[in-house]
Amino acid sequence: MKKSILIKTFFLISFYLLYLNNSIAQTSKAHIKQTNQKVEDHFPKPKNGGTYVIAHRGAHIGIPENTIAAYKKAIELGCDFVEIDLRKTKDGRFVSVHNSTVDAYTEGKVTGKVSDFTLVELKKLNIGKRIGAEWENERIPTFEEILSLCKGKIGIYLDLKEPDVKAQVRLIKRFGMERDIVWYIPASHMDVIKEVKKYCDECFVMPDPGPKENITKVFKEVRPRVIATDMGELNEGYMKIAKKYSIKVFVDEDKGTEDEWKKILSWGTDGIQTDNPEHLINYLKNRKQR
Repeated sequence: MKKSILIKTFFLISFYLLYLNNSIAQTSKAHIKQTNQKVEDHFPKPKNGGTYVIAHRGAHIGIPENTIAAYKKAIELGCDFVEIDLRKTKDGRFVSVHNSTVDAYTEGKVTGKVSDFTLVELKKLNIGKRIGAEWENERIPTFEEILSLCKGKIGIYLDLKEPDVKAQVRLIKRFGMERDIVWYIPASHMDVIKEVKKYCDECFVMPDPGPKENITKVFKEVRPRVIATDMGELNEGYMKIAKKYSIKVFVDEDKGTEDEWKKILSWGTDGIQTDNPEHLINYLKNRKQR
């Protein structure tokens, strides 16, 4: 009799645990689906079929990189995002410059760190003439100038070279562009990611988790709706994990060839950051027609 009761008790407990585990799993799936629906309602839709085109430092073939002219060209082409590199001047203004120094812009005629110059001093630098005489009026753009140009026309892929999150969020909110910007931040800088969420919960943080084994950890910690990676990490397995959590993936191209793009798209990658956005857009259009 006791043995029969023990067996029944064992089966009842087992059934309850199975039911509980299934309920937790269903709740988790429902939460992921609900969170994903929230981002789909607000995240910019891709303009070129199902693939986001990110213009690395703007559309800069034959145009000075990280300039208003390069960003205008990206808008004209129909890109989804322009990638910009934010640094801070000596007097606390934000400007888009990739390198920590101005040396490359001036071909060594003026040298020094961006942070050693005031905005007025940086605006005096002719950063376009080295590309062509027609660009000699191009100057280093401020974050405000970029926000003003891009608002309502194109998203911004924000590469934080020198984070000052509270001040940067203040500017973004002034222009009402909280949902038009993705913040690229390595997942190793989790403190910065959490700071962005603290000051702008509606903003889209875009961590780079590194190896695919880190995706689950990053998702559980900050629930990102988009992550960034490169061709050294991206593969079918990487995308499988990302899709499990309904995370969009933006990848930096390596070779920038059609064969590489074909491979990237075959894995279901959502966006490509490229140095040749015009070629990529034409490739996507032709691919859609086939």
